[in-house]
Amino acid sequence: MPDVNAFIRRLPKAELHLHLEGTITPETLAELSKRHDAVPMTLREARALYQFDDFSGFIQSFKAVTRRLLDPEDYELAAIRMIEGLARQGVVHAEVFISVGVIYMWRNFDPRAFEPIFEALERARERGQREHSVTIYWIFDAVRHFTVPEADRVFRKAAEMRPHYPSIVGIGLGGDERQAGSEPFREFYERAAGAGLRLTNHAGETTPPAAIWEALSIGSERIGHALSAIQDPKLIEELKARNIPLELNPTSNVRTGVCPSFAAHPLRQLFDAGLLVTINSDDPAFFGSDLANEYLLAHTEQDFSKEELRQLAANSICASFLPEAEKTKWLDRIRAAE
Repeated sequence: MPDVNAFIRRLPKAELHLHLEGTITPETLAELSKRHDAVPMTLREARALYQFDDFSGFIQSFKAVTRRLLDPEDYELAAIRMIEGLARQGVVHAEVFISVGVIYMWRNFDPRAFEPIFEALERARERGQREHSVTIYWIFDAVRHFTVPEADRVFRKAAEMRPHYPSIVGIGLGGDERQAGSEPFREFYERAAGAGLRLTNHAGETTPPAAIWEALSIGSERIGHALSAIQDPKLIEELKARNIPLELNPTSNVRTGVCPSFAAHPLRQLFDAGLLVTINSDDPAFFGSDLANEYLLAHTEQDFSKEELRQLAANSICASFLPEAEKTKWLDRIRAAE
């Protein structure tokens, strides 16, 4: 086991489904509370906020944590600690969701609220690349169960800022799929694509395969979670034929109650079917498993060999939005990793 652990950390890999806010640990949350709350929470109280039994409970926990991100400096702290954690795991590149819709929600949808926060995130990104050699791309994430005009605001902001910030690579739709599908956002996805943004989408986490078909129909290039894809053989063939990357999050799915165990997750079946499968941690501070541990669990719970773990790492680079020259560099290093 120590040999596999060391191999996983030596293996260059990308994380493609990671929410910035979901990397905030109870320790960091207690520190933020000390900055802002009249009566700061204890570490025990902070840890209690991360306890939940299902997807709805997770959403409430997520809201409780993001409520304490008040200043740009809070976001800068969260981002630099995220990058430090990625570096310790051997992650060389991450494409990170920022819950822009949540930022606006907590700030009464003030159009001036976001830019200072993003500048702080950029400071952390630049420092992280300089000190830890980890590259970060940002994906602006709208909350699908907010109103459609609120999602429009998020995607317009991404298109507006992208010419000035090459690190803004794409858009996404998170939130509760049970309350809103993908079709209401079709026009926004078309506009985003026209602005040069890449298109990601959460689909099939708490919903049937039809939600994944719908996500594909509006132009989604990568599908997050895609848990229910395994129920539809025609969908599996479509995903394979189109080489659509899947951002799988096994422990996340277990912790939110949509999958009974890591061993029961369709990761192995989708991988063996020849799909472009990647493995990710989603919200590691909430779910208690970072990317390196997800690779280890793939080995211990689903018998992924070291060579198959190497393939997962290669998949993560191939499915990323990195330039081709960067992909080639990292794929060469993955092949050489021992």
